[in-house]
Amino acid sequence: MRFLPALTRAAAVGVTAVLAATALTACGSDGDPADNPYNLLQPGVLRAGTLTDAPPNVYLKDGEFTGFDNDLLVAAADKLGLRVEFVGTDFSGLLAQVNNRKFDVGSSSITITEARKKTVDFGNGYDFGYFGLDVPAGSTLASFDELSGKRVVVVQGTVQDDYATGRGLDPVRVPDYNGAINQLKAGTADAWIAPAEIGEKTAADSGGRIKVAAKELSPAPTAYAVAKGNDTLREALNRALDEVIADGTWTRLQEQYYPGRPIPADFTPGSGDVSAPAAS
Repeated sequence: MRFLPALTRAAAVGVTAVLAATALTACGSDGDPADNPYNLLQPGVLRAGTLTDAPPNVYLKDGEFTGFDNDLLVAAADKLGLRVEFVGTDFSGLLAQVNNRKFDVGSSSITITEARKKTVDFGNGYDFGYFGLDVPAGSTLASFDELSGKRVVVVQGTVQDDYATGRGLDPVRVPDYNGAINQLKAGTADAWIAPAEIGEKTAADSGGRIKVAAKELSPAPTAYAVAKGNDTLREALNRALDEVIADGTWTRLQEQYYPGRPIPADFTPGSGDVSAPAAS
């Protein structure tokens, strides 16, 4: 009977070892590399962290994740024979979650910055963007230069947050876009610095309660984020992105989600080695 505790402990250690091995296999860290060439959390499945409330870029519609960024990612993943599994999260935690391998990729109109490169690696740029200035209806604000001393709201961790701080503002930070929209509607914020496309959609859907006062071009492109060092996945996504640019998918999605939006003359999506067909 004295040996039973020792045997019990040995059995427990054995079970723990089996569970640990199973977890490593599920995370793509074990097994035959040929079965998981892109080092994914689950072979054949691209697990993407995204947002639920940022149309037309990334959002939920009828229970399905969609938007320009997400639809483009699905098209690129299809070129690689992968199925995309989207999971909603807050932007403030997205990049860390990607690098910690909670997600294989981050999809959320992520602007490339030097600071963010310290946390994740980026693929080639697939879109450009503008900063938008949304204000309550009746506001006299008409430019970004008039924000000093105003109560300005931003989504925490976004490039708009960086922009506001860089201009010497002391913004009110909220975790998601709905939080910013609600502050404008309630009159508890004077302005919201937003991605322009999201701000324009918000204003159009607000029933006249919100308007776009100004916008200006962001200095850097947006790209998908992957964990640092996962070059195999990053390079594969870059190749697939070039394919969906060349076959017209990128152009079609631009027309679908941003109708009439002019493309800057100096912007080229992807590697630059392929050309996007002209819009119809």
